[in-house]
Amino acid sequence: MKKLLRYTLITFGLFLLAIVGLMAFYFKFDVPVEELKKKYANEESEFLEVEGMPIHYRDEGRGEVVVLLHGTAASLHTWDVWTEKLKSKYRVIRLDLPAYGLTGSHPEHKYDYESYVRVLHQFLEKLDIQKFHLAGNSLGGRIAWAYTLSYPEEVDKLILIDASGYPTGKPSPFVFRLARTPLLNGIVRYVTPHFFFRRNLEQVYGDDSKITEALVERYYDMNLRENNREAFIERAKTEYNNDASQIKNIQSPTLIIWGEEDTWIPIESAYKFDKDIPSSKLVTFKGAGHVPMEEIPEQTVQAVLEFLGEN
Repeated sequence: MKKLLRYTLITFGLFLLAIVGLMAFYFKFDVPVEELKKKYANEESEFLEVEGMPIHYRDEGRGEVVVLLHGTAASLHTWDVWTEKLKSKYRVIRLDLPAYGLTGSHPEHKYDYESYVRVLHQFLEKLDIQKFHLAGNSLGGRIAWAYTLSYPEEVDKLILIDASGYPTGKPSPFVFRLARTPLLNGIVRYVTPHFFFRRNLEQVYGDDSKITEALVERYYDMNLRENNREAFIERAKTEYNNDASQIKNIQSPTLIIWGEEDTWIPIESAYKFDKDIPSSKLVTFKGAGHVPMEEIPEQTVQAVLEFLGEN
């Protein structure tokens, strides 16, 4: 019995040492934003203070204004190809939303949709933008349609790309559940393996061969921006009201883009948006996942150009 107990204690001790060793190996301090700016800001990057946050944005091109909102854990870089294609005809404004990219965390940890809408409205007011087309993916799509309901006179046309909004009946993605779990989220705050981001990208891409090392590194680096990991945990723990019943009140002409292989927000949500929004058009893409504007940018932006060009 004593030998068995000793063996059990030794085994458990070795297991704890292995866990501690792995945590120490993957432990990462936050990266100062000034360091990340050297890599991810460019001559088009500007910063505008809103509610104590330096909102990182880029304002390119001329013409009617198109505002682009990224999804969870992403940044304005997700729109690189779209911007290149759109800016010859439109003025394209894209930004890092609070909690993400170079913008970083909200000083009061306000990550409900009403707060995102308020911040976006203040941001656009400071740029003196009063009429525009609004596009958003996932979280950004949720903010986009909420903004359209709050300020219908400002949004000319709405573009929703795999947008959140309807209950799916599915468990939330693992990364969100992890961020909500006490103790574990304390570990995630500082222990973030590089491979973890590749796995997440494999979940949101339909074709894993399109996931480059540079793409993984960008998501990884942005996550390490000072306080972004803490902000992600706070946002994951934020409770949201189910106001999907309001979607039917959207009056702006709406283009709905969806990747048919989306495992985070299944295509059934696309059909619900199309059914509920009076003036909508649905375009789906075979083989694409949750971020089709990033995975197949040329095909998706062509659908946008055609939609915006319609009278």
